[in-house]
Amino acid sequence: MTHFSTKTFFATIALTALSTSAFAQAATPWELKPDMGYAYGKDGKTWSYKMGTNNAGTLLKGAKKVPKGTLFFIGQNGQLYMRSGPYLEGDGKFMFGSE
Repeated sequence: MTHFSTKTFFATIALTALSTSAFAQAATPWELKPDMGYAYGKDGKTWSYKMGTNNAGTLLKGAKKVPKGTLFFIGQNGQLYMRSGPYLEGDGKFMFGSE
């Protein structure tokens, strides 16, 4: 496996989830699978990789946990963003929805 950054890993996870449910009314859980890596490449494409155990220690060395309550989204400029902070109304509805 080539160099794999933590930011790339989480960016791809976010992009994958957003591309499939960005316009959905109700939130749905992401379907991330064990032993898989997800990447958001420099060219904006997404990739998934079957993970092995040989380099797991190296991969985890630079990794950081994503804080609970983090929202990932693609801006109008096509850039991936993340927001740590509230994104739900008191009744559980998405604050930034179209309705």
